Amino acid sequence: MGSRRISRECAMQILYAVDVCKLTKAEAEKAFWQTKNYDKDVVAFAQELIDGTISNLEEINTLLKQTAENWDIDRMAAVDRAILRLASYELLYALATPPNAVINEAIELAKDFSTDESGKFVNGILDKIKSKRKNK
Repeated sequence: MGSRRISRECAMQILYAVDVCKLTKAEAEKAFWQTKNYDKDVVAFAQELIDGTISNLEEINTLLKQTAENWDIDRMAAVDRAILRLASYELLYALATPPNAVINEAIELAKDFSTDESGKFVNGILDKIKSKRKNK
């Protein structure tokens, strides 16, 4: 597994803890990183993703509400919500990564951490969000 994939996995788990456990970002990071021993590049990219997602969370949540027709964001599975937030940040703000790579990584995270149907759900929403990317 590549280091960027590991970073996304770590970031998603920390975002999940912030959302579900109602931890602060600092609390979630401390709890997560103290039990792990990842390369500094993995941690650095994960931190970039976490910081970017949280600092743009209001805009990302608004976009997810608009995009996920007939789905209130609070009704989404918490893991799917964390994956969608993370991938939305990367699609819209971290423009160095090709959009299809972001979507594929998100689908794989959904398959690994959520339900059998989550990959399709995540794909459908992110495919719509991809069209809002500034540099396609």
